[in-house]
Amino acid sequence: MRQPKSIANRLALLFFAITLGAMVIVYAGVVPRLESNLTSERTAQLSAHAQRFKGGIESKLAAGAPVDQIDLAVRAAADQANARVTLIGVGNNGKGTAPFVKSDSDLRTSIGNLVFPAGLQAIGSGSAETAVESISGGRVAEAALPLFSKDPESGRRVLGDVLVFSAPLGDVERNVTLVRNRILLAAVIALVVALVAGYLVALSFGRRVSRLETTARQVADGDRTAHFTVDNDDELGRLAAALEAMQTQLSELDSARRRFIATASHELRTPIFSLSGFVELLEDEQLDEATRLRFLGQLRDGVARLEKLTTDLLDLSRIDAGAVELQRELTDIGKLATEVANEFVPALTEHDSQLEVRIAAQPLQANCDPERLAQVVRILVDNAVAHTPKGTDVIVATSHPGERARIAVTDFGEGIPRGDIERAFEPFYTSDGTRGAGLGLAIAHELVERMGGTLSVESAPGRTTFAIELPA
Repeated sequence: MRQPKSIANRLALLFFAITLGAMVIVYAGVVPRLESNLTSERTAQLSAHAQRFKGGIESKLAAGAPVDQIDLAVRAAADQANARVTLIGVGNNGKGTAPFVKSDSDLRTSIGNLVFPAGLQAIGSGSAETAVESISGGRVAEAALPLFSKDPESGRRVLGDVLVFSAPLGDVERNVTLVRNRILLAAVIALVVALVAGYLVALSFGRRVSRLETTARQVADGDRTAHFTVDNDDELGRLAAALEAMQTQLSELDSARRRFIATASHELRTPIFSLSGFVELLEDEQLDEATRLRFLGQLRDGVARLEKLTTDLLDLSRIDAGAVELQRELTDIGKLATEVANEFVPALTEHDSQLEVRIAAQPLQANCDPERLAQVVRILVDNAVAHTPKGTDVIVATSHPGERARIAVTDFGEGIPRGDIERAFEPFYTSDGTRGAGLGLAIAHELVERMGGTLSVESAPGRTTFAIELPA
């Protein structure tokens, strides 16, 4: 059973809440405004009818027409306007105005429960008024016009009557109810669709997340064969692709670690066994002096190999831990390159190779740690000698491209396979898989980057160049 706090449930509820909010906004924006607009439209129609029939009724009142003619005119106006027409007279009872009904178009319906608020307002203001009155049968829209007559004594226009057009708002209420019900029905349907669709979409989303979680747990448990499935080009698909790339890198790193352990074990075991054997041989007192000296030389070589391997391991661990402190200063890289190159003269002589140093014409300085830069150049030259056949020449050159100082070490050996160039600076990686522990170039790359520079490689059959660029 799915947990209540699952992503699928949360997303489905979110879809539901968004749809519900949208429908509430639609309902609040449409229904009250619709009712108000329809009511205003009805009162406006009544006002127009009142203006239309005002003149005829007012002229009959002014001419002193009999009551039956006035009733006839009121009923005719009501028939044509499809409304109830009431003529309210304005009297005076000594305490103020006293309105009374003079004529009404609907003799069958009592008007005792009607207050005619529009008529009362028109009496008070002397101008056209509209109002809505609520009675037991429903709401009624009203439009009232004051009718003036001439006072025979003073000659002034005085308010004599008020003409009121009224009509029930039942049709308005029915229309509003119809719209309201349809909106509510649409809201219910939309909410159900949103809930179901949201849950299905969220369920699919949750399953994809669950697959990623399962694979991630497998990877965390050490299963390097687990793979993240990239099933779509969306955010989750890109996340799966990134995790798959991470898994590939972890697998490669694990393979590199295993290779390193095997290589380091071999690199340590071979000189240790050799040293052990030489020690046993040196204990033989019958050895002649020449043989003893040869064994001592081989002992020194073995110790040197052990020292280099342990030094590389220590340097790499210190770099990874951020424990390497750099002492930056302006350094003459031409002089530094020459000094390092001279250190390799004996090794190159034994290698039957020539080392050429090409120094820029003008002094060239770089802001770096001279000891660490010398270490990097040693790694590059040693790498060139160790991974090329005998008789392969090496060039160490300095130059000044733009505002940077450059040291390049070039050899003319077989080159690095194209597929291995991008991995040349990975720890524990060697292109031939056998020679060395694969630490030198990784150490060199990290040191150059920490000095604010770059270490790059360009290789093709017959020529390989490692280039150091530092801020000048």
